[in-house]
Amino acid sequence: MKELSVAEFGRRLAHLLVSLFILLCVTFVIGRVLPTDPVGAIVGELADPAAYAAMRTRLGLDLPIYQQFFLYLNGLAHGDFGTAVLTGNPVSSDLAQAFPATFELATLAVIISTFVGVPLGLVAALFRDSLIDKVARVVALVGHSIPVFWFGIVGLVIFYAGLNWVGGPGRIDVFYEGLVTPQTGLLLVDSLLQGETEIFWNALGHIILPAIILAYAAMAYITRMTRSFTLEQLSQDYVIAARAKGVSPFGTIWRHVLPNIAVQLITILAISYGGLLEGAVVTEIVFSWPGIGQYMTNALMIGDMNAIVAGTIIVGFIFMLLNFLADVAYAIFDPRMREAA
Repeated sequence: MKELSVAEFGRRLAHLLVSLFILLCVTFVIGRVLPTDPVGAIVGELADPAAYAAMRTRLGLDLPIYQQFFLYLNGLAHGDFGTAVLTGNPVSSDLAQAFPATFELATLAVIISTFVGVPLGLVAALFRDSLIDKVARVVALVGHSIPVFWFGIVGLVIFYAGLNWVGGPGRIDVFYEGLVTPQTGLLLVDSLLQGETEIFWNALGHIILPAIILAYAAMAYITRMTRSFTLEQLSQDYVIAARAKGVSPFGTIWRHVLPNIAVQLITILAISYGGLLEGAVVTEIVFSWPGIGQYMTNALMIGDMNAIVAGTIIVGFIFMLLNFLADVAYAIFDPRMREAA
């Protein structure tokens, strides 16, 4: 491993900032040109023209779009995303309450998908064209083909309504709501920190099914890519030499192949994590999960553009940040990437 130069890190950081600015521009423009009426959503359809015009002026919608954009950037610089029509609260406050639920769900999902997908891909490549390889490919194909909402509905019908193995929709049973003081915003962590083991198990029962459903698609992608990376390495001379020296197949994978594909896996896991945060919307709707996805969906239903634009920016920024960190890790652990740059 070699150090990443300051210049190279600055270049990659500049790319991140430029991408973020482009995201801000595109998201803001789309939010302004969509055929929605944020003023009408606030004052109501029966408001008199004077009240409508006053609210339009108050929101700055009577200004040219470039002035609106600069005002919006100034608000962002002060952490102000505007006021949500849906709740009447600052959007930043709503997102601060909703995002931990999405973060907790996506984090558990990426842990599950990693601990299942990586070993499955390694074993499938090691025993290429065997039964386990064929099963792994079928599992990956199904994960890419079947919609998440279908899996969610079927999972609720079987494991909640039928077998009663998991909790139902929502983050926790109504009986336990408000009993845990938010510290990190992560219900599983907060309940353990406060010694509320009963609430922890109840919350775990609610999150496990949506996390598995959400993890399945990511696991399919991780399995397929891990298998592809491993097959490429298994054909290299150093692996053939290791096998000739008597190293076992699993020893070859653990000691030689896995370290050489670790950098590629970092990128795949970062992309998968960002995709889980972005793709949690459908899962949250099916399971009534009070996260950023459900918040944005409810905002979209009433044309609350402040909430929609802010949520899009937050999710997009996290996705770009994860890719930036993966890119930096790539440059640190694989000097060939830095030399090529």
